[in-house]
Amino acid sequence: MGSSQSKDKMHCSRYLKGKGPPALTEIQSNGTNNNKKGTLIKEGNQPEGQMSWTLERRSLQGHSDCDTIQIAFHFEAGIQSDRHPHPGHRYKGLDSVAYLPNNNTGAKILRLLDVAFQHKMVFTVVADSSGEYCVSPADIPLKPMDRGPESLGYPDPNYLKTVTKVLKQKGIK
Repeated sequence: MGSSQSKDKMHCSRYLKGKGPPALTEIQSNGTNNNKKGTLIKEGNQPEGQMSWTLERRSLQGHSDCDTIQIAFHFEAGIQSDRHPHPGHRYKGLDSVAYLPNNNTGAKILRLLDVAFQHKMVFTVVADSSGEYCVSPADIPLKPMDRGPESLGYPDPNYLKTVTKVLKQKGIK
């Protein structure tokens, strides 16, 4: 494909007859509770932060048939609120990156992770090994790029099912 063609066209051409996952621009959440009526999602204690995503034109180990969704998380250093272990104490910020395959399941999980992030469930404030407080992933598993299963990275044939199950247990469907 030439550089004069749009990325959307190039992305869509990777799927047979355009039946790939929906474009990620179509799945951005507006921060509302998009779960079934009557389902309330408990708020977590994640500090204020940002979540963004981009597409990468490479595949993850174990997902060679699709591109990759890179999810970036950013948290500034701050002061703990009454929802954290020691209100009024400082905590260190965090920049973290996670990855999903850009397929139907990966796009769905991205939507679910966005809902979890809006409900402050993906990260938390904890004391590190030296006793300093910092932002750290909570109990929703996130995957780094291609470090192997022994390092909690890809390839991991069970990851997409595992993260979906954890999110469902938290009321995010």
